[in-house]
Amino acid sequence: MDIISLLAISVALSMDAFSVSICKGLATKKFSFKTALLCGLWFGGFQALMPLIGYFLGAQFEHFITSFDHWIAFGLLLVIGVNMIREAFSEEESTDNGQQTTVECACGYTGFKTMLMLAIATSIDALAVGVTFAFLKVNIWFSVLVIGITTFLFSFVGVRIGNIFGSRYSKAAEMTGGAILIILGVKILLEHLVF
Repeated sequence: MDIISLLAISVALSMDAFSVSICKGLATKKFSFKTALLCGLWFGGFQALMPLIGYFLGAQFEHFITSFDHWIAFGLLLVIGVNMIREAFSEEESTDNGQQTTVECACGYTGFKTMLMLAIATSIDALAVGVTFAFLKVNIWFSVLVIGITTFLFSFVGVRIGNIFGSRYSKAAEMTGGAILIILGVKILLEHLVF
């Protein structure tokens, strides 16, 4: 996998964490370096850990499914991407009805339990991407480093953006992330079927 594709995946995966970080920023009247750092470390750490777990799970079953691994990679990225876009729209609908989402309810808190829950929730997609990485023969250590650093940066900046601008960009960011994953899934499929 080339560096551009890896960076695109990293950015796409970081969009959930970015959205939650914007929410954290909204909950603070004044920008908090500590909150931004906590979000970056929690979300970046879990976004790096989950693909690593997925990679080793995928590697265990690799010899059984090498003939159709590109279809699995395509399917996983497609499902994740569509789900991200669907969640962006469903969050919008629940906000319009005046109901708070789980993420919004947890926005003001940075305690261990809350951050653990949010970090796991925003990094589940990365587990499936890690399984995909096992089939694509990527350098997993470099990949998780890039994903972790990218998510750390987006999360840190997300707190600041939320503090300044509010939540108007979080839905667009999540939809963009979903679209990127779908495009990458199609690219992987075409590389195996056409080229």
